[in-house]
Amino acid sequence: MLIASATATTQLASASTIVRLSLHVLAASVWFGGQIVVAGLLPTLRSMGEEAPRKVAQAFARLSWPAYWLLVLTGFWNYAAVHGSSQSSSWNAAFGAKMLCVVVAGVGAFLHTRAKTPRLRGIFAGVGTLATLLAMILGIAIAG
Repeated sequence: MLIASATATTQLASASTIVRLSLHVLAASVWFGGQIVVAGLLPTLRSMGEEAPRKVAQAFARLSWPAYWLLVLTGFWNYAAVHGSSQSSSWNAAFGAKMLCVVVAGVGAFLHTRAKTPRLRGIFAGVGTLATLLAMILGIAIAG
């Protein structure tokens, strides 16, 4: 009995693709992963005094906002690299939804930093985090 075998012709990604996607994933790791880590540390930070959560949030902001803008930049680079304008209408709709989520995530995070009450900080943090999660899921969907 003969078994037919397909020859794989998978190639490695180009250097520019490796740089583009690595920067995008690194920025997402800092932006979204950092939100999850800070949220997990919050009970411990609160036990360390009133100022601890605020100081950690300020330190995180120095890392997270550059990561957010790097995500936006590499997101448009990704769109150009895959010739988004020539993709299917459903692909472009998912990309548009992802970009809307990215904007909502940024606005939610910004309003979280400006909120004056714990309730509003929690609401805006939740909005930002949920929008970031949805952007990540849509990014995976459009990656194919």
